[in-house]
Amino acid sequence: MATVAIVGGGVVGTMHAWMARRRGFDVVQLDRDAEPRRASVRNFGLVWVSGRARGAELALALRSRELWEAIGAEVPGVGFRPNGSLTVALHRTELAVMEEMVAQADAAARGMKLLAPVEVGAVNPAVRGDIEGALFCERDAVVEPRLALPAIRAHLHSRSGYRFLPNRDVVGIDRREVVDHTGERHRADLVVLATGDAYSGVAADYLTGAPLRRCRLQMCQTAPFQPALTTSIADGDSLRYYPAFQLPSLAGLDPPAEIVARHHMQLLLVQRANGELTIGDTHAYDEPFDFAVEEEAYAYLLARAERILGMPLPPVVRRWAGVYSQSTDDRVVHRAGPVDGVIVVTGLGGRGMTLAPAVAEETFAELGA
Repeated sequence: MATVAIVGGGVVGTMHAWMARRRGFDVVQLDRDAEPRRASVRNFGLVWVSGRARGAELALALRSRELWEAIGAEVPGVGFRPNGSLTVALHRTELAVMEEMVAQADAAARGMKLLAPVEVGAVNPAVRGDIEGALFCERDAVVEPRLALPAIRAHLHSRSGYRFLPNRDVVGIDRREVVDHTGERHRADLVVLATGDAYSGVAADYLTGAPLRRCRLQMCQTAPFQPALTTSIADGDSLRYYPAFQLPSLAGLDPPAEIVARHHMQLLLVQRANGELTIGDTHAYDEPFDFAVEEEAYAYLLARAERILGMPLPPVVRRWAGVYSQSTDDRVVHRAGPVDGVIVVTGLGGRGMTLAPAVAEETFAELGA
């Protein structure tokens, strides 16, 4: 039986492992860490259909939403929840963008509808702030980023044909073999490099000059919050960030607050299965990135969340920064190869958790597998 070697244990690599096993390949997956620690676990766990660009990106998002639901049914530990989202308008100009959005031809596919304030409370009673309304997207969903990948690997391990090798730094690819730092060689008919924002090392030969950049973001998590949030939440600043909202009415928005512009911020708010709230985020593109996090960004985002919810938040229990890889051209994903049996998949940016299942499915479809 043919063997696929996956280099990288994040969500992109793990989804390629999942799809390879679905196609009958044996799979060996290697990661340099004991457990993936980078962007795939430092995120909201959002399966975010609402903001995706029209065309290929939206099609991938809708397909990924189907795949995540199927994976979640098979692997309950993934924590899939079809909770939908509310993008909340605090100003009339934001509501105007939402009104234009629901008039678009693809609004129905996204499950979108515009809600008045009283209707928002019926959908998510925890939203008690003074708001103008909200855009509800029924197709948005969430998984648990720190639990999903271990749960999927455990499920794959429970059947034959899959091995996960942690603490293995891949140092070379030679004649259809992957060589790790211990000197062990792993035979592979196909190698998938899903190394995220690591552009050096074994991936360097395949990524030199690639249209990619890194993005650093800050997030935090609170203690458990009551009452429970029945949806994920975004604020009006997210309208500037997500490509679906690049509509004529966007020009009518008030300029962003100076702190928002400086940190390239939007508010995203997701409740974890244990009741904690994940809150973010910022975007920084100029390297080298600072090793420290900026407290003023957290203060703004927490105050913004309290304004929308209309109540104080629990204390923050952890803060972190993460870095992801982002394509800089008009492609949804940077997929290069196969060259000598090696294919590189990276550059999904903040769309990794949303799009990874469909991107992995597409990889094997393009290979005719």
